[in-house]
Amino acid sequence: MNVRSIFVALLPALAGAQPLSQLVDEALGNNREILAAQKKYEAARQRPTAAASLPDPTVSLGYTSNGGPWPVAGIGTAATSNAGIAVSQEIPFPGKLKLRGEIAGKEADAEFEQYRAVRLAVVSRLKQAYHELHHANVSIVFVHRYQDLLQNILRISEARYSVGRAAQQDIFKAQTQFSIFQTQLLRYEQERTTKEIDISALLNRPRVSHIEVPMEMAAGELPATLDEMLAHARTQAPAIEREQKMVERNELAANLARKDYYPDCTLSGGYFNQGGMPPMWQFRVDFKLPAYFWRKQRAAVNQQEFAATEARHNYEAADVSIQARIRADYTLAETARKLIDLYQKSVIPEAQLALESSQASYETGTLDFLSLFSNFMNVVEYELMYHEEVMQFHVALARLEELVGQASWPVQN
Repeated sequence: MNVRSIFVALLPALAGAQPLSQLVDEALGNNREILAAQKKYEAARQRPTAAASLPDPTVSLGYTSNGGPWPVAGIGTAATSNAGIAVSQEIPFPGKLKLRGEIAGKEADAEFEQYRAVRLAVVSRLKQAYHELHHANVSIVFVHRYQDLLQNILRISEARYSVGRAAQQDIFKAQTQFSIFQTQLLRYEQERTTKEIDISALLNRPRVSHIEVPMEMAAGELPATLDEMLAHARTQAPAIEREQKMVERNELAANLARKDYYPDCTLSGGYFNQGGMPPMWQFRVDFKLPAYFWRKQRAAVNQQEFAATEARHNYEAADVSIQARIRADYTLAETARKLIDLYQKSVIPEAQLALESSQASYETGTLDFLSLFSNFMNVVEYELMYHEEVMQFHVALARLEELVGQASWPVQN
């Protein structure tokens, strides 16, 4: 390995890698999607009290005059002349205010689940980008490493060609592969830049930051069984919980619509001064009769019952969708974990042994270049595939955390 490759490999340690847990905390504190969802939930929390309150009372000030339109004309002499004040209060039918407050409460609960969903989604996207960035960094290091190894093979081939013991096409093949490595480096560097842009945006940093990640990142194990994840999702997944709150909200709304068959009333009372004559008092109750119930209240009840049925279907659809996605990502993570063990414990060590043996045989002239090159490319491919599976495992795990509604599993660094 040359000096440049050694420096690239040591760069994260020199600069200080940023732990994923630290970046998660920064995102939870600074991400604007999370802050907006939080404020929306806090606003929704204010609605139940207002919805369960009586309508504002009405205060009326006025006069009745005789003999002229001006105030107090005829007061004290005409029995119908007076100046006074009246107060009226609308009173909904018993139970309506409570239902309105409960409906607003369920809407606030649904907003809280939406807030949780946004938090989990942002954290999941951050973790996925972090592990994809790690994959790009590791791939860059390994491509540099194998470029150096290929240069050694190329020097041996050139030496053998100079004495007529190797074909010129062997040199061309090695040079072509070196150029292919260069194209791979460009792709990984572009991916690294893209992921740093994504992470900086999720952290709400004013400008794109260089994110250092550890070079070594253990795969770990799946933190729960599939059945445990499915069971946890049924009670904790924000997408399911939100739909459950909407079912409860619409059932309450249907009950409120049925209450509209019963009349609201308005209580009013007033005091009227008549000058030298005895004051006059007034009390009354006005009822709002649902006289057009067959076309108004009945239609409203039907509308809310349909909405309640729709909400139940949405809940069932969310449950089915979440379970399917959990099963798919769990299968992906489980398969990736098995492949990681296979590559790490058998495939890569065996391929490296084959490469070392073929290098020695090629130098002594007992092995052809094509066999050496094939063994070399096997090692390169298996190493990169191993790190690809590590990334796939962590990305699938991050998606599972979002789907299940569980963000407290141990953070993988």
